[in-house]
Amino acid sequence: MASPLSVPRVSPPTPPLEPGDQLTREEFERRYEAMPHIKKAELIEGVVHMPSPVRWHHHAGPHAGLITWLGVYQAHTPGVLVGDNGTVRLDLDNEPQPDGAMIIEPEFGGRAQLDEDDYVTGSPELLGEVTASSVSIDLNTKFRVYRRNNVQEYIVWRVLDKAVDWFTLQHGQYDRLQQTGDGIYRSLVFPGLWLDPAALARSDLATVLNVLQQGLASPEHEAFLRKLQEKGRTAGGN
Repeated sequence: MASPLSVPRVSPPTPPLEPGDQLTREEFERRYEAMPHIKKAELIEGVVHMPSPVRWHHHAGPHAGLITWLGVYQAHTPGVLVGDNGTVRLDLDNEPQPDGAMIIEPEFGGRAQLDEDDYVTGSPELLGEVTASSVSIDLNTKFRVYRRNNVQEYIVWRVLDKAVDWFTLQHGQYDRLQQTGDGIYRSLVFPGLWLDPAALARSDLATVLNVLQQGLASPEHEAFLRKLQEKGRTAGGN
């Protein structure tokens, strides 16, 4: 008697990624990777968020300014990496894609890791978001998620409010970073990362970079470079 013909098993199609979906991180990544035309999607507290089309003055231009500022700091600080819209695996319910991120490389003493899939896993030292106003998710749900996951510093540029908030993690809570007498923010985690928030808010990038250059020339930044170099030598010797 002839053997019955075997019927090949066909895998069901991957469901599309939709805003509001409640997914595990694994399922979120599976659907996201199956939709390469989607440029940005985030999993926040187990819920999928997908932003609207990006406006130039409300987001695209300010985003470029934020990344330029961070990128110049990276260029002068070996051992530090900057990412633009990179996926971050924070925990099982949260996989954001922040506008900007800066980490200390693991071999230089950083806490986050670049895993085998080339995603950041763990908590970056600094995250930055460009948002419309204080009512956005960036200053509410994301604020709590980043705090809970021990992101050390969190910058939010509220474009419509013409304001920049800089939070620093102290004893498990976010405190506002205090400006110096001349109105400058000075990072506690990345010495020499100085910011004139008023200049950034008005998109005066020349002034922003001039203040940053002052920070890069400071004794604090020099000491930070020596610290990174020492950690790198120690790691290389292990």
